[in-house]
Amino acid sequence: MSYLFTSESVSEGHPDKVADQISDALIDNFLAYDPNSKVACETLVTTGQVVLAGEVKSEAYLDVQDIARKVINEIGYTKGEYMFNGDSCGVISAIHEQSPDINQGVDRAAEHADFETKASAQGAGDQGMMFGYATNETENYMPLALDLAHTILKELSSLRRENNAIKYLRPDAKSQVTIEYSDDHKPIRIDSIVVSTQHDDFGSEEAMLAKIKKDIIEILIPKVKALQKLEIQELFNDQIKYHINPTGKFVIGGPHGDTGLTGRKIIVDTYGGKGAHGGGAFSGKDPSKVDRSAAYATRHIAKNLVAAGVADEVLVQVSYAIGVAEPCGLFISTNGTAKVNLTDGEIAEKLKNIFDLRPYAIEQNLKLRNPIYQETASYGHMGREYYVGSKTFNKGKSNQKIIDDLEFFTWEKLDKVDEIKKEFGL
Repeated sequence: MSYLFTSESVSEGHPDKVADQISDALIDNFLAYDPNSKVACETLVTTGQVVLAGEVKSEAYLDVQDIARKVINEIGYTKGEYMFNGDSCGVISAIHEQSPDINQGVDRAAEHADFETKASAQGAGDQGMMFGYATNETENYMPLALDLAHTILKELSSLRRENNAIKYLRPDAKSQVTIEYSDDHKPIRIDSIVVSTQHDDFGSEEAMLAKIKKDIIEILIPKVKALQKLEIQELFNDQIKYHINPTGKFVIGGPHGDTGLTGRKIIVDTYGGKGAHGGGAFSGKDPSKVDRSAAYATRHIAKNLVAAGVADEVLVQVSYAIGVAEPCGLFISTNGTAKVNLTDGEIAEKLKNIFDLRPYAIEQNLKLRNPIYQETASYGHMGREYYVGSKTFNKGKSNQKIIDDLEFFTWEKLDKVDEIKKEFGL
């Protein structure tokens, strides 16, 4: 019997994502001026207020209030009527120095020069387990429902910023996509789409809802559909159930409508409920925290395995003890989709010949000590496109810094496919 599976996404103006972006902007600025920075920072946003808290060990000194305001304005909270404005909100910083008890297990290799010694000495920044996942049901090896949910909001954000076809949009929005699957786990059709978008107050509730629903179905959804390959386009049908702003009016939103916190959208950030999640958030953490770096590393493994044809879908788990370099364990599940005559345990054993999962090795191999994190903090950390670009910090100020040739989303590179094929005889 067929079944339904649902994933959701949230826009860059959702209060939790505002908090994530501020936290990751702080990470980027610390890393830009001191690549060895150790940072764990949380952000809270609410009506007219931003609270920054966390622990930092860095040679860099930042104007954290200015960084937070810049992020808020870039997102689009620039009007007093939003009750949350980058230029006028209060920003309180309670950031303090990182505990030396934690740092001693991570920084033991600082005096050593060679890679192997550093990799053996630098311990994990925390204990825990991290998961990576990939499936071949989309071109970017992500679950389809989440991929569509992200695309809906990215296109909605583009329409808001263009302020052309749809002129009433505000930054806060959520989407949700439900897909019907066959018994053999193939998508059959899109069953329902939910879009809730913040908007200006431009008429009666009935008139506003009718206009928004019409624009979402007739302008937004066709743009989303046109971006899909043919077999995904065929899943769109006349029987889709649309729930557009189902509560009615959505004028009050963003941090004024709902307090936002760093790390509250970890399923949106990863695989939309497919695979598994170890529970640790990413944003606000430097790469010595394996919650972040090992989650990227396991995605890298899973994606390359599926792309190499080892299996149709792969779930990877790695676990660590705080202060210890070698992982406690590596687990692989192909959910019965393996194309090689090996058990999942045997697949995991072979991967140890290809991927080095010690924290320092992950940092170096995926180039995670670069300031590349604000870009990850909305529309998912996984399934994004690898690219090379530049970033400018403190533009126009005396300490302006431009960093070129930055590699973004390195964990999405398919750079291990040939090596995997050779190892597995494919």
